[in-house]
Amino acid sequence: MPANPFNIHEDENTSGFRPCIIASMSTTRRIFVESGLAAFGAAASASSAVKKPLAPLTPGIKITLQIPSNFTDEDLAFARQMGIDYVTVGTTGGTYETFASFKKRIEAVGLQVTNIGNTNVHNMPEVTLNLPGRDRKIEEYKQYLRNLGRAGIYYTTYAHMGNGIWRSPSEPTRGGAPAGSFHLATAKGHWMDKVFEPPLTHGRKFSKEEIWENYTYFIKQVAPVAEEQGIRIGIHPDDPPMPELGGVPRCIFGNFAGYIRAMEIANSPNVGVCLCCGTWMEGGKYMGRNAFEAAREFQRMGKLWKIHFRNVSGPVPDFVEAFVDGGYTDMKKLMRTLVDIDFRGILIADHVPNMVGGRPGWGFSLGYIKALHDMALDERRA
Repeated sequence: MPANPFNIHEDENTSGFRPCIIASMSTTRRIFVESGLAAFGAAASASSAVKKPLAPLTPGIKITLQIPSNFTDEDLAFARQMGIDYVTVGTTGGTYETFASFKKRIEAVGLQVTNIGNTNVHNMPEVTLNLPGRDRKIEEYKQYLRNLGRAGIYYTTYAHMGNGIWRSPSEPTRGGAPAGSFHLATAKGHWMDKVFEPPLTHGRKFSKEEIWENYTYFIKQVAPVAEEQGIRIGIHPDDPPMPELGGVPRCIFGNFAGYIRAMEIANSPNVGVCLCCGTWMEGGKYMGRNAFEAAREFQRMGKLWKIHFRNVSGPVPDFVEAFVDGGYTDMKKLMRTLVDIDFRGILIADHVPNMVGGRPGWGFSLGYIKALHDMALDERRA
């Protein structure tokens, strides 16, 4: 097993990771992307001399277990017992020393780290909505990228939501297992210890133009740092991807066309997609592509780096987070799609309904995922 799952020898097949070239880009949008906003053009140019090329990904899907920052030896043993080779760690804050110590401890038992997250800079209303403290949060994010790069972690997931993940009170799914739910009439936004109350979570309605301007301001500053460090930033869809929630448009990462425009604006090989399939399913008609089509097109662009492999009961305005085998999407077809397109990134179980005893829900989801993966591989070889 390589020292890092995102490093391989130069003679490996790298065809799945070529620069994103959108042939249909309009003239106006092309000029906008190429200009990179004059305010940030000089900084981007200065950074170009110190870019660290993206390491091509090793062959195969990296099925990964999520563990908390206070992970125990038992958590690592659980991964080993499940036959999982990779883990991702969730943190709040954290320094280079913290990340390096996590990595050393995990690798000591024969596992590899695919990502170390940081909830402090994962969703940042200050950035998405241009609130007081925006520049400080952007600097915090850039330092997070530098800490990751120094620790030898070359992927991170980012979410650009201005008022959190929206959910209603939990509801039972199969067998009475408590699960997340969404109903437009009762949902509120949540992130860490914050609750975002409708109808206007920040006292006013924001325009789509504001949201796009704020994203551009952010990505033009952080993409050069990701390029310096050789880190892929996979952007998570808005959860759920409604056109607007709490007065905040979800116009960028709430549909396929928004993703394409966002990557054009970033104009960076280091900015791509974390395709949360459950969130994508939640969006239904709003997405512009179904999960299978989105996976194929993002992979064709060389931008598909992480999959959240989960299922829901149906699309908005009402859904319950289902067991991976219990929602409205054919997950066998989804795994076959990922194997067919030669997806080489990270794949995690996510938003798993609670089962009696706590840990069994994750064991069930990961076991099901591993079985689907084996099935799809066998079918492809046949």
